[in-house]
Amino acid sequence: MPEFSSDYQKMLLTRIATDSDRDAFRALFVHYGPRIKAVMLKAGADQQLAEDLVQDVMLNVWRKSKLYSPERGAVSTWIYTIARNARIDKLRRGSSKPYEDLDDVELASEEADGEDMVIANEISGRVTDALSELPDDQRQIIRMAYIEDLSQSDIASKLSIPLGTVKSRMRLAYGKLRSTLEELR
Repeated sequence: MPEFSSDYQKMLLTRIATDSDRDAFRALFVHYGPRIKAVMLKAGADQQLAEDLVQDVMLNVWRKSKLYSPERGAVSTWIYTIARNARIDKLRRGSSKPYEDLDDVELASEEADGEDMVIANEISGRVTDALSELPDDQRQIIRMAYIEDLSQSDIASKLSIPLGTVKSRMRLAYGKLRSTLEELR
């Protein structure tokens, strides 16, 4: 079985969306089923509810595979969002008690996750590329603010430029970085 990389997951989901590929769905189910169940159990669901939620979530993955958009996030994020929403819906239908949101549940890592490292490296690379596209004067101010941890006043003093210039350059840099890095949200 190939490494369960982000690209591999996207390929599986694409095959499900375009070809209703049962083998691709089986691979996603085998990978995510136990993980979703563990999240549900950790969040306080009993065995039966956790298993029901896994079925609901994976059925939604099958049905909604055409709605997945790689530009909006990783396959894992999309699937865990479906899981979170399924759990909330199930709890709302089944009880008038307040529910605990999955965002508040802390999970211990099952193992060192290479996917997280790949994603972190990709984000770091994109940020580095975005910074390199800034004009030198804007990049210098951003580096001084975030790497040297200097205040805007300190930057102005160190560069012998007006504080307003520092603020303007920083605002311009933020605008450029925001548009370049928007997809990382």
